[in-house]
Amino acid sequence: MFRNQLNSTNLPKCRLFWQLCQATTNQIQTQTQTQTRQFRVAVIGAAGGIGQPLALLLMTNKLVTELALHDLEATKGFGKDLSHISTVCKVKPYFGEDGMKKAIKGSHIVMITAGMPRKPGQTRDFLFDTNGPIVARAACLVSHYAPKALVGIITNPVNAVVVVAAEAMKQAGSYDPKRLFGVTTLDVVRAEKFIGEHMDVHPYEIRIPVVGGHAGTTIVPIFSQCQPRFKGDKKCIASIVKRIQTGGDEVVRAKAGKGSATLSMAYAAARFTNALMRGLKGKSCAPECAYVESDVTDAPFFSTPLTFGRKGIKKNHGLPKMNESEKKQVKVAVEALKQSAAKGVEYMNKMRE
Repeated sequence: MFRNQLNSTNLPKCRLFWQLCQATTNQIQTQTQTQTRQFRVAVIGAAGGIGQPLALLLMTNKLVTELALHDLEATKGFGKDLSHISTVCKVKPYFGEDGMKKAIKGSHIVMITAGMPRKPGQTRDFLFDTNGPIVARAACLVSHYAPKALVGIITNPVNAVVVVAAEAMKQAGSYDPKRLFGVTTLDVVRAEKFIGEHMDVHPYEIRIPVVGGHAGTTIVPIFSQCQPRFKGDKKCIASIVKRIQTGGDEVVRAKAGKGSATLSMAYAAARFTNALMRGLKGKSCAPECAYVESDVTDAPFFSTPLTFGRKGIKKNHGLPKMNESEKKQVKVAVEALKQSAAKGVEYMNKMRE
């Protein structure tokens, strides 16, 4: 009787204690899963000049636990080569049309670098007719097989093919402007490097927003907001701006027609991918510039500093304060970017007909 009385008296308290324990356990498990969550990253165009070094860099990132590699030609060989590297990352090679679907499916991040590289004398826009359809197809497959994935587009011309990707996703019914990015990080990387060399400062210490687009005069480094403060006259600034804007041409000429900027682009893309993953994990990270849909200017797509979160763009920081010269450069960039966006929309409208 005493035992029954004890049980009946303490039962509500026991239940409450059990519920509290269970709630605490669930909270700990959720926090642990969030802290340890790693990611599957797909690289489309993985066998190319950018894809291979990008895959190598991603293999060494502790946030990547599975790397899906796709290209038109077999990726089995270099995938096997990568798989021997002593990291916990698993490598899954795919090729062909059906392979692209499998590479994309279940990926948290899809980096698209497939397409033809630039040759001497070619502008990025010259590549549009070849690379536009490639990006459109990849974007369509992302919409169907990984609609919540964050998508970074490296394929040139970025200013136009990102718009193509957006239109393809709209047609598929899964477009989210917070999840689609044109990767312009290389322009920032070059700015950090060239400014660092000029000022005899480590590039890691340089912070400078590079806004606009990813071709020629659409690339606008905001020197007035450089940290530490830039030391140099207007002529010096103009020289470095020109070098940042034509950095790709510099590499194409140096390679004598045998390639474009691949290693530096792979480094920049790996840095951008890392920022996306940190955002997905809810970790803080310095803003990165990227070419995204926005209402910051009259151009429908424009590169500005962004902070990333669990659903892609957490905050678009917009245009920084600028001097009159920089405002004029942005105005020129906006007009060119409006034309690039119109080109992308026009192409997809023709595809729809």
